[in-house]
Amino acid sequence: MALRALYNEIRGMKVRENVKKSADQAVDHYIEKYIEASKPDPLFHVCFGGMAFSYLVALPWERAHLAHLEEMERTGGKHH
Repeated sequence: MALRALYNEIRGMKVRENVKKSADQAVDHYIEKYIEASKPDPLFHVCFGGMAFSYLVALPWERAHLAHLEEMERTGGKHH
């Protein structure tokens, strides 16, 4: 059992190293492609990424609000 735990720990460390290496390579490639080339694309990526992130953050609240409105319409109540 201890050998299996050791193997799983080593395998987990290797996966983390691979993920870190891939992320570093992706960031280096992005910097080389957009930042060093002085392109405006990073600004667009930040703007659209921020818009998508804010939409996803607000989505649960919007769904709850819609459910509340539908419940009020179904029961004949008025929304405040």
